[in-house]
Amino acid sequence: MTDNQNEIIMEKRSNLSTRREFITKTGIAAAGLTIGKTALSTANKSGAAGANDKIRIGFIGVGNRGSQVLNLFMNEPDCEIAGLCDIYEPYLNRDYSKVDPRYLKQLASLVPKMGEVFPNNVARYSDYRKMLEDKSIDAVCIATPDHWHAIQTIEALKAGKDVYVEKPLSKTIVEGRAMINAWKNSRQVVTVGLSRRGTSSFHRLAREIPAGKIGKITYASGGYCSNMYPNGIGKLKPEEPPKDFNWDMWLGPKPYRPYQYNIAPYMFRWWEEYDNQIANQGVHFLDLFRWFLNEKAPVVITTIGGKKVVDDDRTIPDTMSTIFEFSSGTILTYSTLEASSGGFFPYGLLEFRGTNGTLWAGGNGDYKVIPTQKGQFQTWDKLMDAEEFKPEPAGEGKLTDGTYAEPTANLVRNFLDCIKSREKKTMCTLEDGHYSTNMAHLATISMKVKQRLEWNPENEVFTNSEEANKFLHYEYRKPWKL
Repeated sequence: MTDNQNEIIMEKRSNLSTRREFITKTGIAAAGLTIGKTALSTANKSGAAGANDKIRIGFIGVGNRGSQVLNLFMNEPDCEIAGLCDIYEPYLNRDYSKVDPRYLKQLASLVPKMGEVFPNNVARYSDYRKMLEDKSIDAVCIATPDHWHAIQTIEALKAGKDVYVEKPLSKTIVEGRAMINAWKNSRQVVTVGLSRRGTSSFHRLAREIPAGKIGKITYASGGYCSNMYPNGIGKLKPEEPPKDFNWDMWLGPKPYRPYQYNIAPYMFRWWEEYDNQIANQGVHFLDLFRWFLNEKAPVVITTIGGKKVVDDDRTIPDTMSTIFEFSSGTILTYSTLEASSGGFFPYGLLEFRGTNGTLWAGGNGDYKVIPTQKGQFQTWDKLMDAEEFKPEPAGEGKLTDGTYAEPTANLVRNFLDCIKSREKKTMCTLEDGHYSTNMAHLATISMKVKQRLEWNPENEVFTNSEEANKFLHYEYRKPWKL
C-alpha cells in the first residue's frame, strides 16, 4: 500500500475509532475478481487475531434472506454482528415463538428459525436510520424489500458505512444509477448479493467463453419455471397487520395501501409495486448471461406475456418471455413461467450456442459442452471436444479449489477482505448489480408498454418511446427521497 493510499484511508477514518483504523492498517489483500485456494484459504486464516480487529456489521432486514446472509457472516472469524434492524419485532428479537401463526402456516420454511447465539451484545433497531448513526458499525448488510435498497444504500454510504446489498439491486433504473453515483463519490466498499458471482468455475467461464471457448455465440437462452397453478398466492382482502409489524415503515417510499397477508413479509415478490419474478429469480440468470457474454447492456428489448391462468391477487404475469438483442448481434431469450414446470434443456439452466459447440450451465458451477454438428454443405467432423465439469467437495463446506460450496459465502468473504484492503472492485460491484438488474427492468417495461423498445445504455433512456421512459422511476411518498 502506498503512502498516498494510507493518507486517504487515514483521512477517511479520522472520525472513527482506533479499532477501525487498525482494521484498515492490518487488513489482508482483497480476493478481487479471481477466487481460488490461495486467496480464500489465506483469508479465512486471517481471523485468528483478537476481537479488536473484527469488522462490525449491522443487518438491515433479517427475515428470510437476511437471516441466511446473517448466518454466513457469523461464520467468518473476523466479523462481529453489531446490530440488527427490522420492522417486524419477532424477527428483530429473534423469537420464533412470537411469529404470527398465519405466517408460519402460509410461508412455512420461508420464516427464519432464528435462535442464533451471539457472543456479544447486539444492538436492536426498529429504524435503520438509528443504526446508521452508530459510528462503531463499520458496514451494513441490506436485505430489505427491493423498493428500500436505493434509499438505504445511499444513506449508508453517506454515513461512511461499507455496504453489502441484496439483489435485485433496485426497483427502478434511476435508483440504480443514483446508487452508483453515491458510491463513486464515496470511498466505501459495496458488494451486491448476486450469489453466483461467488462460483469459482463461473469466473473461469467468464474468461473462457468471451475468448472463444465454444466459438462465436449468436444465441443464448434460459428461464425459470415454477407451476403456481391454480391458486398462486391466493386471494385475500385488506386487514390490519399484526400489531408488532410496522406496515407504514415497510411501505416506505411506496404509496400507502391497506395491509394484506399475501403481500408482506414475503409475497411482495408477486406484486409489481414492490418486485416481480424476473427481478427476483431472473436477475441471477440475466447476470450470468451478461457476465459470460461479456456484454454491458442490450440495445433492443421485446417482451410478451401476461397473467394467463393463475387465479390469484398477483399483479405480475404468470407467463412472460423476453428477447434481448446486444450491439454485438447476440440474441438472448429469457422466460418466466409460473403456470408450468420442467427444464428448458437436456442439462442445466442456461444455454449458450456457439459456432463450435453448445454449453449448458447448471446452478452450482457445473456445466457441459457438446460439439456442434455440421450443417448443410460442411465437411468437417467436429470443431471442439466435449467437456463436462462438476465441482468436487473437499469437506467442511468447501470445494477442492479452496472456495466455499455456498457461493454467497465467497461473496461475504470477499466483501470482508475488501473492507480491510479498501479495494472497491469486489466480486460483484454496484455496476455489475445495476446492469444486470436493469435487464429485468427493461423486460418489465417492454411488457407494460407492449412495445419493442430501443435502449441507449450510455444515457439510460429509451430512444423510441417516451411512454417507456415514464417507467424509469416513480414519485416517492413523502418524506422519503432519493
